[in-house]
Amino acid sequence: MRRAQHLVVEASRRMTRRGFLLGSLQGAFIGALAYRMRQLQIEQAGEFQLLADENRIKIRLIPPARGLIQDRKGVLLAGNEQNYRITIIREDTEDVPGTLADLSRLLALSDEDIAKLIAEIEKRSPTLPITIADRLTWEEFSRVAVNAPALPGVSTEVGLSRVYPHRGDFAHVLGYVGPVSDYDLSKMENPDPILQIPKFQIGKLGIEAKLEDVLRGSAGVKRVEVNVRGREMREIDRREGDQGANVVLTLDARLQNFLIARLGAESAAAVAIDLEDGGILAIGSTPTFDPNLFVRGISSADYALLTENDHRPLADKTVQGAYPPGSTFKMVTALAALEAGVIGPGEKVYCPGFTQLGDRKFHCWRRGGHGHVDLEQSLEQSCDVYYYEIAQRVGIDKIAEMARRLGIGVKHDLPMSAVSEGVAPDRAWKQARYGKDWIIGDTLNSAIGQGYVLASPLQLAVMAGRLATGKALSPRLIKALDDVPLTKPEAPPLGISDAHLAAVRGGMHAVLNGNRGTASASRTVDASVVMAGKTGTSQVRNISAAERAAGVTRNEDLPWERRDHALFVCYAPFDAPRVAVSVVVEHGGGGSAVAAPLARDILLYALFDGLPPLEVYPSAQREKVRQLLDTMPLADPSTFTTGGISRA
Repeated sequence: MRRAQHLVVEASRRMTRRGFLLGSLQGAFIGALAYRMRQLQIEQAGEFQLLADENRIKIRLIPPARGLIQDRKGVLLAGNEQNYRITIIREDTEDVPGTLADLSRLLALSDEDIAKLIAEIEKRSPTLPITIADRLTWEEFSRVAVNAPALPGVSTEVGLSRVYPHRGDFAHVLGYVGPVSDYDLSKMENPDPILQIPKFQIGKLGIEAKLEDVLRGSAGVKRVEVNVRGREMREIDRREGDQGANVVLTLDARLQNFLIARLGAESAAAVAIDLEDGGILAIGSTPTFDPNLFVRGISSADYALLTENDHRPLADKTVQGAYPPGSTFKMVTALAALEAGVIGPGEKVYCPGFTQLGDRKFHCWRRGGHGHVDLEQSLEQSCDVYYYEIAQRVGIDKIAEMARRLGIGVKHDLPMSAVSEGVAPDRAWKQARYGKDWIIGDTLNSAIGQGYVLASPLQLAVMAGRLATGKALSPRLIKALDDVPLTKPEAPPLGISDAHLAAVRGGMHAVLNGNRGTASASRTVDASVVMAGKTGTSQVRNISAAERAAGVTRNEDLPWERRDHALFVCYAPFDAPRVAVSVVVEHGGGGSAVAAPLARDILLYALFDGLPPLEVYPSAQREKVRQLLDTMPLADPSTFTTGGISRA
């Protein structure tokens, strides 16, 4: 009995120990579980909430609306149009080839298109939307939208795309936009994240490229909820980005349209400048092209038509072209000599038709010479020998210095692509460029705007403007940014004697209004718009002694590419200058016959703010001018509607 009681006590003790151990283990387990639950629910709640959100919520960038570009009167030059497009995100679809194959039943996607898309998708981040097709019709867009639930990762979007309503009129100055390329990204240190989106458009040329940071704006962000198949279910919230700044240019759309139409099929360029503040009123190069082709993706056939054209429609001849200015440079040489005191306005030089320098003759354009001529007569009749003589007296260094003072050999600060500096050569320039000494023959060639001298149509217009005003006028294109007018720069005086400027202006007046003026056929007969100007014809080939003896071949008898360039610079009204114009016609022949009539019409259109009245033309020319103006391919007036800048 006592033994049995002992055994019971011992068994009870053992059970108590086991129970305690088991209870301790259970307590520890429950405590650990509670601690872990606390961690998950309290301490790590934010982290797991974020993970959960990322599984069902996607962040999307919203491309900003590009800033608008308008002319000085509010006419839209570059805007945005609605664009229906389809995108795909690799992360949201398990079978990209399969999804694209399904999509090809709804859209016209070839096997080649699909292969290119797959290559593009694999190259990009899996979270980036890749544009499959854009500029869709409403029917195409709707067809995809209806079937979108069966197309994982595919989204239908309504965005904006650049459009140029005036097509070729502003192609060279505005440039165009295009998709961001790997090359574009390689030039940027810290590219904007939105640029990583394939087919996002940025400026490629002209103002679109130079003012890219201003026009682009900043991206917005939206959060969307997606299901397990990657299909967007709803938009949770959205923060719109900021539209790019709107830009107002100094250009006049009507004048620009007239300028392009007047130059016609010529390989030519013209520039018109407002002499009050240096604002460029029109700047055009022909032939031109439609920049909308590049925005939409130009075809190989269309691109070949542009690149294989010998008139170079893709080149902006107004600022990129650098031409021997010919006799339009004679005002530079004249002012250099006058300012140096080596000749006076009334002093005469004898022109027998050539200047002998050693065993070489430098010929005047008039074979028999001009006889005795003073400064005004030398400009009126464009005597070369007069400038050969005074150039030897003054020297090339002072001629080059005067050229730069008048705007030649200077790179003007404009938001356009590849603006040329031109060449105002001097002794140091030749030594640095060619490692050779300057010779007197170089000076004679430079004196009449040949040899090494090069100038763009923009520089020639600036030169004419500075001669007309006596001020160091600087060309400008931007009138206002985001509705804030830019301060008009105050042009300082050129520092040239008023008497010397008056003498040169008198010669330019005689060019159009003198009895023997080389451009007298292009004069005006209205006292309120009297013009002053200078013709120029620059050679692009050497004339041999044998050809000169037999008779120089006429331009019209030569192949087009061997003909002389035709140039003309002018301003008006003579007594109170308001506008200056330059025209260069590549291989056009004579400046008086070809370039001067073009410049006159452009100048008059600018002064009258529209087609000039026939009464300003000589009576014998009025019927011909009327027929010309009536048949010009000008744009429909409805394309020049205004109304201020509106947000896209």
